[in-house]
Amino acid sequence: VGAGFAGLYMLHNAHGLGLRAEVIERGDGVGGTWYWNRYPGARCDVPSMEYSFGFDHQLEQEWEWTEKYATQAEILAYVEHVADRFDLRADITLSTTVEACRFDDSTGRWVVTASDGVTRVARFVVMATGCLSAANVPDIEGRDGFAGRTFHTGRWPHEGVDFSGRRVAVIGTGSSAVQSIPFIAAEADQVSVFQRTATWAVPAHNEPLDLAAVAEIKADYANWRQKARDSSSAFGGYYPRREVSALDADEAELAEQYDERWEVGGLSFLRAYNDLLLDERANATAAAYIRGKIAELVDDPETAALLSPDTIVGCKRLCVDTDYYATFNRPNVRLIDVSSDPIERIDAAGPVVGGMLHEVDDIVFATGFDAMTGALERIAIEGRRGRPLRDAWSAGPVTYLGLQVAGFPNLFTITGPGSPSVLTNMIASIEQHVEWITDAIVALDAGGFRTIEPADEAQDRWVGYVNEI
Repeated sequence: VGAGFAGLYMLHNAHGLGLRAEVIERGDGVGGTWYWNRYPGARCDVPSMEYSFGFDHQLEQEWEWTEKYATQAEILAYVEHVADRFDLRADITLSTTVEACRFDDSTGRWVVTASDGVTRVARFVVMATGCLSAANVPDIEGRDGFAGRTFHTGRWPHEGVDFSGRRVAVIGTGSSAVQSIPFIAAEADQVSVFQRTATWAVPAHNEPLDLAAVAEIKADYANWRQKARDSSSAFGGYYPRREVSALDADEAELAEQYDERWEVGGLSFLRAYNDLLLDERANATAAAYIRGKIAELVDDPETAALLSPDTIVGCKRLCVDTDYYATFNRPNVRLIDVSSDPIERIDAAGPVVGGMLHEVDDIVFATGFDAMTGALERIAIEGRRGRPLRDAWSAGPVTYLGLQVAGFPNLFTITGPGSPSVLTNMIASIEQHVEWITDAIVALDAGGFRTIEPADEAQDRWVGYVNEI
């Protein structure tokens, strides 16, 4: 279920095993995340040489990325190339939504119903639905009565949006907002950004790829990929983590190391020291540095203070930006704090905060996703003896390895809840999970087994381990 990176690689491996397989995708094309997220400035935060498949030597040698951080359009072109190169399209059904999956105890098969009216019966069901695919639109009073245009960054019109001469409200300051606000502000007459929680962002310093550096990586790609597999975050090549504690560094060394990472840009910032995510005192040194940078970049001290988070750096995934903070220096951009005084309602003319109406022509909901479980819980999934997955997860999601759920045999969740997932380079994590599923199917058939599922005690141990981490 799903024709993004995970679904395509799973289908490729199923073909390799000689299995009959079908991918069902609700979009009109392949690409998953990169099919839906077409908002202005949409770009990956993992360097393109790493955010790519490593399972085929020829593919990684022949594909040419153009920039350090690839755009949505370039990544979508890559995914479409993969679908064509490995002859996957014949087994992909597009524009079709999976509505229900029910395990039949009598046959040991899954019965899958979809919006096309076809009932499918399968031995295995693989949920390649993505961690961040179920768009979250906040239930604000009056939302549907707004007279202007509304958009969600995760469901952006494929034809694009022209904001020229418009007054735009952007609700949210997460990753999609950080990327899109500079582009919207360059076009619109006025942009009002409604912020509940300030976001940690580090610069991308995107640039065209150096051909000599690309050739060097391609000559050693296998080693690069292995380094990624062997790291906790599945990043291998660019600026590995320094095995030094931030608490052992004096102020001069801290400034030097953070300056170096800031100039390089990207998620490697958190790898300047090995304890930034393990020790709150160490983390505070990185937090102080970034707050200092925000104060330098934003002219108005009050705005800079509002944009400066008071949370742990990297507890949520860092945002990687291009001119996000500097955009608040533009005369047509204003920041509206809704942390303690939330949006009361949305009138026909715009959002109301603290009794004050903010008149706008357009509203952009940069409000993210019903993460990890949303896409799965929107499907009526029933396991053994008709038990709904929603009931099994009523107190929160439980899995083994993020891959399977007790009582739901032969159902797999690629990068599911309880796996490293969104705190990693997703492509490497996807490949690892797909290969685990592939190996499991081979082992089942070799041993003459019909189904596989985790034992309750194994699942409990894994959930306990995840909670401890």
